[in-house]
Amino acid sequence: MPCLSIERSWMPAFLLLATAAACSPGVTFGQEAAIDHANSLSRAFRQAARQATPAVVTILSKSPTEPRGGNLRELLRDPEFRRQFRDRFPQGELPQDPPGNAPQDDTAELPEEVSGVGSGVIIDPKGLVLTNSHVVTGASSVIVRLGDGREFVADDIRTDPLSDVAVLHIHDETPFPAAKLGNSRTLEIGDWVIAIGSPFELEATVSAGIISGLGRSIRQIKRGKLLQTDAAINPGNSGGPLVNLRGEVIGLNTAIASNSGGYQGIGFAIPVNRASWVANELVQHKTVRRAFMGISIAEVTAENAAGLGVLPRSGVLVAQVLPGGAAADAGLLADDIIISFAGERVRDPRDLQDAVEPNPLGSKQSVKFLRNGQEQEVEVELRAAPDRTVVPR
Repeated sequence: MPCLSIERSWMPAFLLLATAAACSPGVTFGQEAAIDHANSLSRAFRQAARQATPAVVTILSKSPTEPRGGNLRELLRDPEFRRQFRDRFPQGELPQDPPGNAPQDDTAELPEEVSGVGSGVIIDPKGLVLTNSHVVTGASSVIVRLGDGREFVADDIRTDPLSDVAVLHIHDETPFPAAKLGNSRTLEIGDWVIAIGSPFELEATVSAGIISGLGRSIRQIKRGKLLQTDAAINPGNSGGPLVNLRGEVIGLNTAIASNSGGYQGIGFAIPVNRASWVANELVQHKTVRRAFMGISIAEVTAENAAGLGVLPRSGVLVAQVLPGGAAADAGLLADDIIISFAGERVRDPRDLQDAVEPNPLGSKQSVKFLRNGQEQEVEVELRAAPDRTVVPR
């Protein structure tokens, strides 16, 4: 708190300065106010971290280990290798196994070792954990470690590689600490956020930053636009939450842009609204049912915009209308330019995918489009997308 409160604006300036100096030697009134503001922000960060951290977990992905000498053993057992090098051995016969290695039973279960470390967040007290698909894909078993040191073997792992979202379950007799989910649609550039996770297996690490950008696309994530943040995200943070100052999860940390493999100030997170929708689909249906209009789409670029009579990124080009699909039944044609879906402005293919896919199957949505320069509107009844690339395990 400032060391004095000034109510009379006519007080001489020299008296004000003298009083401030006497109250806090070496610190001016303005500095005191700035420090108080910084401390207030610090308290907000502490409270947000304190609220969200108990629900953040470390995820250990395990894979079978190759037996010692396994590659050499395969070579020694190769018929062509044995034929060519038979005369190099005094008795004319090659050993079946490397020296010092007992023969291995090919059907025996191999030991496991940790092949990857990531993060996750518990979103239901019953033990539902949200993480990235790439954190658990390919693992023979997954261990979930809580902040209090308890470890649980995860089961019922379901992944959606297109969005890089996965859910898994852990079980205990008592409820687990669960994070509160926020609303990523209300985010704006400049909002404070904190990233929580296990970078380099340093559990419950918290870093702070802001929302640096919205609606980002990267090659590795095929579905859904991302949040960009400058909060430090490093290997091991994947699957951990991005949290607002209320302690609510507003994103799922998933990737970084880096030349070194480490933090360089550009990280990406899946908006929690999309992540929770994918999670609900996986839990309820074991797959992600994406709504589909029955069209192939393309970007309106600087190269094709003039021929279409529009500005670049002013809409989404309908490249093809699938016969018998929802869009065909509604009357859409190739070369139409979709400018809005269900009242939401769309500027590129990812915008349209984001707007269409989460809608209920069978729902009817308005589509505005340009045809020969004239704006028109139709109603499309959405159907299920034909490609279901989710991998339940």
